[in-house]
Amino acid sequence: MKKIKWISAIGTILLLTACSFQKHSSVEEKAESSKTAPTSASTKEAKKQTGDFSTEAADARSTSPTMDKTVSYNGSYYSVQGKYGEVLVVNKHYPLSPDYNPGEDPEAQASLLELIAAMQEQGYAISDQYSGFRSYDTQSSLYQNYVARDGQAAADRYSARPGYSEHQTGLAYDLIDTSGNLVQEKKASKWLLKHAAEYGFVVRYLYGKEKETGYMPEEWHLRYVGKEAKDIAKSGLTLEEYYGFTGGDYED
Repeated sequence: MKKIKWISAIGTILLLTACSFQKHSSVEEKAESSKTAPTSASTKEAKKQTGDFSTEAADARSTSPTMDKTVSYNGSYYSVQGKYGEVLVVNKHYPLSPDYNPGEDPEAQASLLELIAAMQEQGYAISDQYSGFRSYDTQSSLYQNYVARDGQAAADRYSARPGYSEHQTGLAYDLIDTSGNLVQEKKASKWLLKHAAEYGFVVRYLYGKEKETGYMPEEWHLRYVGKEAKDIAKSGLTLEEYYGFTGGDYED
């Protein structure tokens, strides 16, 4: 009888764990699905392109990029030297190793929760849920879905190919509102531009900076930098401009 109760208890725990994971995943998937590419002639043409690009992205990783003098490589990721220490960099020019899997950075996560709490206290409709760390494989799946929906050329403007996503660093977060969508409300976006740096974050993809970052503006996407975030935010520059490393589109 005791054995049956023990097995039942274990089953209940596993079920609750699975439900919790499914709830978090569904919120992230809903927020991610709200990303859309702009309608244009090039976008319509791009929609003709569909398929699995994971192999192509992996092949791109096999060729080392031309490194800027300010950039170092440790075998898993590229970085620059900031005022307070090493700053990891990743964009369409500087990818991560496919097996780089650090998980969510504890310091960045703690700061994010403080930021979310501050916004909630100010009355902004910000959810406790967010989209944070993604493994190489998870990003590959997301990217392929976007390519199938919008075509590769369009998807490349708002989604990173596997190995090229800041989310794989464990230092990047997409904020989600209480409706389960990515945060785009104007007042909330202005608050982030003004106050995110107080918590060590910068709004990574700014308006008017697609040429530098390679991506459309994303007011919801935060990147943890630490103390130097205040200087970066004050400068109005992207990480590429501030630290002087190559950005823009993919080389292929």
